[in-house]
Amino acid sequence: MYIHPDIQERVQLLFDSAQKNMGDTLGIAYTSFKKKEVKATMPVDERTVQPFGVLHGGASVALAETLASIGAWLNLDRDDRTAVGIEINANHIRPVKKGTHVHATATAIQRGRNIHVWETNIWTPSDKLVCVSRCTLAIVGKS
Repeated sequence: MYIHPDIQERVQLLFDSAQKNMGDTLGIAYTSFKKKEVKATMPVDERTVQPFGVLHGGASVALAETLASIGAWLNLDRDDRTAVGIEINANHIRPVKKGTHVHATATAIQRGRNIHVWETNIWTPSDKLVCVSRCTLAIVGKS
């Protein structure tokens, strides 16, 4: 796993404070953390397929929002604020059969004081595009 030196402490805080969450349930494994980019893989298995044995679109969207949210949070300079999704869309381009995995890259498009926009691309192991998603996140105070 690659972690950019500028955000090592922030990533460690994420891992130290994280409770069991959807990413754990779906088997998301992080592979790279940078200020403008987060990467991960996700299995295509019984946790992430729909009844016809292919990757569920909702699992792709959950992967996309997870990476976008973490990416936005890594850019915050105050611990009393967090990033929450306020809009997400996804274009599902091709099916992926059960028994493999996908890999994803979330990239910052806009990192403002109150709004972030991130794009996530998801691919097959042979780098065929599976899904393109865009997520808008609000930067809000923790309650």
